[in-house]
Amino acid sequence: MNKIELNIIALASSESHPGNFSLILEEQNGFRRLPIIIGPFEAQAIAVSLEKMQPKRPLTHDLFKNTLDAAGISITEVIISDFKEEAFHARLIGKKEDGSALQIDARSSDAIAMAIRFECPIYTTDDILQTTGVVLDSPSKAFTNKRGKLSDYSLEELERLLEQVLAKEDYESASRIRDAIDKKKN
Repeated sequence: MNKIELNIIALASSESHPGNFSLILEEQNGFRRLPIIIGPFEAQAIAVSLEKMQPKRPLTHDLFKNTLDAAGISITEVIISDFKEEAFHARLIGKKEDGSALQIDARSSDAIAMAIRFECPIYTTDDILQTTGVVLDSPSKAFTNKRGKLSDYSLEELERLLEQVLAKEDYESASRIRDAIDKKKN
């Protein structure tokens, strides 16, 4: 299987599926994006982890990570491996304390929430990107030039980033960047 690494570039309310969220993943070295519709609880779990927020009590995904850590299991990568019956399927790939391999079947949203917590890469296959991906004219330079949270960018970098995503009519990203600019100014 030829694995293709993906980066999370956006998480926003879904206009096509009210009450749900669109999680947009982008091919690291290419022109394709993978949109995944997820529920509000999964979106919260992803957003909390992306923003490095520390809830007063552990969320379900935090509890699962803590349990795996206590059992000596590490997750080394996540693979969005299939698309069946209008749903993405994923696998958590890891190692047990004794070094043996481990694979756990998961929903894509849960797998991504765990990938963020374990700080491991997210992959998919060319077949998944061919059948469910969206092809862009060029990769999102705004998100490939620098990684990390928007709060890590300077005000000047955020303003340049905003211009770039607006030029590409990427309004979901523009909204997130505007929010980050407002936080920097206040």
